[in-house]
Amino acid sequence: MSAKIIDGKAFAAEVREKVAGHVSRLKEVHGITPGLAVVLVGDDPASEVYVRNKGKQTLEAGMNSYEHKLPEDTPEADLLALVKQLNADPAVHGILVQLPLPQHIDEEKVINAITPDKDVDGFHILNVGLLGTGQKAMVPCTPLGCLMMLRDHHGSLSGLNAVVVGRSNIVGKPMAQLLLRDSCTVTIAHSRTKDLADVCRRADILVAAVGRPQMIPGDWVKPGATVIDVGINRIPAPEKGEDKTRLVGDVEFDSAAQVAGAITPVPGGVGPMTIACLLANTVTACCRANNLPEPEGLTA
Repeated sequence: MSAKIIDGKAFAAEVREKVAGHVSRLKEVHGITPGLAVVLVGDDPASEVYVRNKGKQTLEAGMNSYEHKLPEDTPEADLLALVKQLNADPAVHGILVQLPLPQHIDEEKVINAITPDKDVDGFHILNVGLLGTGQKAMVPCTPLGCLMMLRDHHGSLSGLNAVVVGRSNIVGKPMAQLLLRDSCTVTIAHSRTKDLADVCRRADILVAAVGRPQMIPGDWVKPGATVIDVGINRIPAPEKGEDKTRLVGDVEFDSAAQVAGAITPVPGGVGPMTIACLLANTVTACCRANNLPEPEGLTA
């Protein structure tokens, strides 16, 4: 293995430490405690674990955590009423409605009901537009985490060729916008891109966010490139026993690590950065709400 392993778990711990420092100063100097409200509808096990981790890390950073757990059959109108209530609460600086929502609820309607200044997921249509036009916005957590790791590894990203494989609203598109803002030359590719392997081989920075397990092998990677693997996929692991699975990314790690200059593992790469950046976005939202300088090193 020749690639440097980008340790997302360690980097996320550093981000959370920075967040805690900013929170401490907000409390001591301004008497303000950032607050994050997380709303969970239903009892999806994966979502419950995720929400529990968010609440734990929010409290560990010194912030206020407000959890709202609603039954699976909660009417859409009731959820919208809760969002309206949280929008009006000055103690809440960030609002996150855990996705996916039950089928009878319109996700876009709920996301766009959150006031954009408290939209710490960065999914509101206004934040999408602001990011796309290079203005100050709340930035989606996963792309923000990827950007932080890339800046840490490279310093300046200016002039580098970046390929983002994946065009989702949550990762692919905002990731491309962030790289463009840092003066990369950006290509958005996807599963239907012609000669996808050749497109990937031109990338100094290759971000894989297509949602297909081990789709990108090592011979698609430019020697020395930085590979950011956003994929989280479960595949059978018969070597561990019957019905066992393991987590893999969108990149075939073993072969890619022989070629790349740096690579994020799965698990332990991009994943831990998502919650860390959620905390960072909450502090940013709090500072903006109180007309205070934005937290250095925690924004795009």
